Formats: sequence, C-alpha cells, structure tokens
Amino acid sequence: MKPTTIASWLKRIDESGRAPLVQVREPVNKFPDLVRYLVCRLKVLSPSMGRKRIAQTLTRAGLRLSASTVGRMLKDQGRDPGRPVEAEATAPADTGGAQRRADGRTVTAKRPNHVWHVDLTVVPTTAGFWAPWFPLSLPQVWPFCWWVACAVDHYSRLALGFAVLKKQPSSAAVRAFLGRAIGKIEACPKYIVCDQGPQFASAGFKVWCQGKNIRPRYGAAHRYGSIAVIERFIKSLKDEWLRRLIIPLRLKAMRADLSAYVSWFNERRPHQALDGRTPHEIYEGVASLSQARRFDLRPTCTADRDDAASNLQLTLLVTYHEG
Repeated sequence: MKPTTIASWLKRIDESGRAPLVQVREPVNKFPDLVRYLVCRLKVLSPSMGRKRIAQTLTRAGLRLSASTVGRMLKDQGRDPGRPVEAEATAPADTGGAQRRADGRTVTAKRPNHVWHVDLTVVPTTAGFWAPWFPLSLPQVWPFCWWVACAVDHYSRLALGFAVLKKQPSSAAVRAFLGRAIGKIEACPKYIVCDQGPQFASAGFKVWCQGKNIRPRYGAAHRYGSIAVIERFIKSLKDEWLRRLIIPLRLKAMRADLSAYVSWFNERRPHQALDGRTPHEIYEGVASLSQARRFDLRPTCTADRDDAASNLQLTLLVTYHEG
C-alpha cells in the first residue's frame, strides 16, 4: 500500500454525505425508535416509575429490555431515569429472605405464610392533622386522620389484608384484624414480626399468639430497618397511592381506595425484591409473565425472532386498575 493512498484516506475521514468513506455500522443492540417512544411515554405517564420498574413492566408485556437500556433512552431524551422506586433492604423472597430480631438472631421465611409482618400507620385527611397550627395539629383521630393496620407475607411480599380504624387501635382490635386475615387466608403463620408498640407488647397479644401457636418477634426499638418489609410496603402505599388522591372522610370510600391499591400491588405491580415478579405469582406458585416468551425487536438479533415477531406491532395501552 502506497503512502499516497493512506494520505488520501486520511483526508476523507470526516467525509459526509450518502456514501462516505468511513461509515459507522449500526449497533447490534439498537432498538427501533418506536421502543424509545414507548419508554419515554411510559415515563411521562407515570413519573414515579424508575428505569428498573419500566423495564420489568415492558418485559411482562413481552418486550425484552434491560434497565440500562431504559436508562440510556431516558437520558437521551433529557430525562433523569432516577433511582428505582423499589429499594429493598432485605434478601429476595426466592432466596428465603431474613428478618433480624431484636436479640440479633434472624427469622428466615422459607415458604408462604411462614413469616408475617404487621404494623400500624396514620393517614391524615383533608380535615386536619397535617396542619401545623393548633388545635388541628394535635388529635390523631377521625376526622383528622385514619389509622390503618397492614399485614404482609415476608416470603412473597403479598399484602394479606388491612383494617381502617378511626382511632389508635387497641390490642384487641389488632388481634381481631389478624384473626380475620387468618380466616381469609385459611393459614396461620409461624412467626409474626412487629414493632414494640403497646398493641403488640401487651400480655393479651402474647396470650393470643400462644393460643394459635404463633411466635411473636419484635424489631429492635429505634433501629432503622428492623421491620423493613412492612415499612417498605407502607411507604409504597403512601407514595404511590394515598398521597396522590384526596383522602376520603367516609369509611366505605377509604376501604375501597385501599382495596384497589392492594389488589393492584398483589397482581399487577412488578416487585424489585422478586426480580420483577408479582407477589401473587410467588404466593400462588404460578408461572410469571416475566419468564414468558419475549420478542427482540432489534434487526440483528434473530435468536427469538420468527414470522410473528417480524410483523409485530407495538401499542402502548394504559388503563386504570378498577377504574
């Protein structure tokens, strides 16, 4: 090869037009622009969804995407993919998971209904409690707020049930709520993990647990993450749902709103700690949509392509769960 030939090539490195000398091949992992549009549109419709949640949601619909790919698509559009909405401090359910007790030992969930988590939270209404001025800042009773009791299965992260109360529940009210949950599930846990509130630390609660052959386990007082599973569920409940609507003052309406979220959380929402599966799929042991056949729309990837995939049309359809 002559030096003049190399010099001629060097002059044409920056050549543009229809047939430049140096052409960059299209990356093998490049998706069609339609996929980028679907990702960005889904982010606009639900800004709280992180890149992992978007990737898992589209994967359940049959579109193969990774979280890093979603992140690049959002970044190219000038959007910050942000941190994932779901951030679990405990181990995934498919590896058993473990909840640390106050005495330093751990309780490991080995199957559904092996370990339950129970806790209480306060949900302020529009009538007060959130106001910084006296006297609306003092009373933690209805109509200023609702008290909500929640129970979650550790292994599957399934929301087992809830109770809405007008004031701070007594130990008897908590025991009645757990009794209804046990009757509905038709199963009794071996362990119940809770905090050291008066409802759970009372002698009546311990006697009730002993009668049902349940071992209560208490999280460490004033220690972050000691009851992380139930605290994470309550945070998701408030961030994804309760803080996005006007809290009703009618008990029936409040129960309906919570029921809608619980059914969506159990059956539709991909869970980070479950590798994109839903609590219902883990609890019932059914096949996950995340593991179903998926199509790869990249032109150079032919492993999963067939005649149906070559003519596949994508449509973003957003519906409202239970209206």
